[in-house]
Amino acid sequence: MNLVQYSDSLLSVVPALLAVILAIATRRVLLSLGLGIVAGAILLNDYNPLAALKYIVHQVVGLIWSDGAVNSGNVNMIIFMLLLGGLISLMTATGATRAFAEWGYRRCKDRRSANMLTGLMVFAFFIDDFFHSLSVGPICRPVTDRFNISRAKLAYLLDSTAAPVCVITPISSWGAYIIAILGGILATNHITDISAISLFVQMIPMNLYAVFTLLMVIVVIFFQLNIGPMRQHEAWAEEGKLWDESKGHPKGLEITTESSGKGTMIDMVLPILTLTVSSVIFMVISGADVLASRGEAFSLIKSLEHTDLGSSLVNASLCSLAVSMVLALRLKLSLKTWLTAAPQGIQAMMPAIVILMFAWTIGTVVSDMKTGLYLASLTKGGFPTELLPALVFVLSCAMSFATGTSWGTFGIMLPLAGDMAVASDANLLMPMLSAVLAGSVFGDHSSPISSTSILSATGAGSHHMDHVMTQLPYAVTVAFGALLGYLTMGIMSSTIAGIGVSALWFLACCTIHLRRHRKYQQAVTA
Repeated sequence: MNLVQYSDSLLSVVPALLAVILAIATRRVLLSLGLGIVAGAILLNDYNPLAALKYIVHQVVGLIWSDGAVNSGNVNMIIFMLLLGGLISLMTATGATRAFAEWGYRRCKDRRSANMLTGLMVFAFFIDDFFHSLSVGPICRPVTDRFNISRAKLAYLLDSTAAPVCVITPISSWGAYIIAILGGILATNHITDISAISLFVQMIPMNLYAVFTLLMVIVVIFFQLNIGPMRQHEAWAEEGKLWDESKGHPKGLEITTESSGKGTMIDMVLPILTLTVSSVIFMVISGADVLASRGEAFSLIKSLEHTDLGSSLVNASLCSLAVSMVLALRLKLSLKTWLTAAPQGIQAMMPAIVILMFAWTIGTVVSDMKTGLYLASLTKGGFPTELLPALVFVLSCAMSFATGTSWGTFGIMLPLAGDMAVASDANLLMPMLSAVLAGSVFGDHSSPISSTSILSATGAGSHHMDHVMTQLPYAVTVAFGALLGYLTMGIMSSTIAGIGVSALWFLACCTIHLRRHRKYQQAVTA
């Protein structure tokens, strides 16, 4: 297709901006994404409606079938989601989720400990953010529901422990992808005194948004801190209204399969343990196969760099489902239960899959509009060297927010930031690369068209826009502190000073918010 080029035009941001504004204004995600897709298609095809329709059809088909072959990345992710829905439905039918909820209710003494349980689950599901949100949400939701914790708060805990942990963990899908990009940056700029994995590890404390977001989660859990719209949602939850009931029931991963009531904790723990461990194993195996085909020696990090995440998650979910089925045999479930469990799980996943396909489509449209390249071109204005870390942070925030993807932002902004640092001041290499990672995660957290936000809301059973709007005050608070930190790093050429400034901002904001929160609680009590 001969598409109009917008890499040097402000029009490149129109589809993404339209989708975001409509999503916030109407709170109808599919409508907003659909209109953004249509607007982009019309612009790309020079206002020709027939060509635009043909383009949209081509992009939608391309989600499943591309270049004469199955689009394995997308298809495997859809299959994984369907299998995961079936697994959760089966565990519900066996009574495993009920057993976990009862265990959690006995162990958790109050709302704080229930939130803490949810936050700690990230250490069992750190492999991938999709994996984390879709697994932890349905598992912990029965516990948080029993303690009257809002679905919006659960979605916040899922989203704010998923990407921030993945982006600073070398052994994760995110870590492997980032390390691969860093390796290319080092090779391109002939930097040989540090390895890609070593560079990644040294950048962890400089990833100010990820680090302080995790600290914010700790504060939220221990002090029950509710900021902005979250305060209203938690107030409703204490009255037994776990979501905004005026908008109807949220289209989350709600499994309605009837429980047999015979399952125990082993029916939950063993399948989930299988899912996590086998995911790592299959990721390493798939990457090792690529290395072997190239005649390269085995390396754990290199294997993760070349892993096939989609097929690994599918294989792992099949293993976990098999374990769950074997365990279910001893419970002598009725034939009706066996026949209805899988369809229930698949049906529960369909709303998330539909929204995800819309998000993928607008992602392709935004890519064809060259939105990322246009935003990246804004760095060519001869900015002072001292401001470069802050500049790439802001641009990464904007790019990730507009495109709804962290990974796409990594692919564009990391090499650009590396080249800028080497050309201006090599000492700023790590701060600038860290600023890209931080900004990308913030934009992904804040964007209504982000697949991570969509799946976090789905896993929590929350309205999508409720999740976006309740998470935004926390995200903006941390992001502004990160901006101050990167400004300090550039001006003072000191990483410690930058972290210190961000820490001071974080402490000041937490103190102010906690005081306001206490006054609010006192007013409600009075």
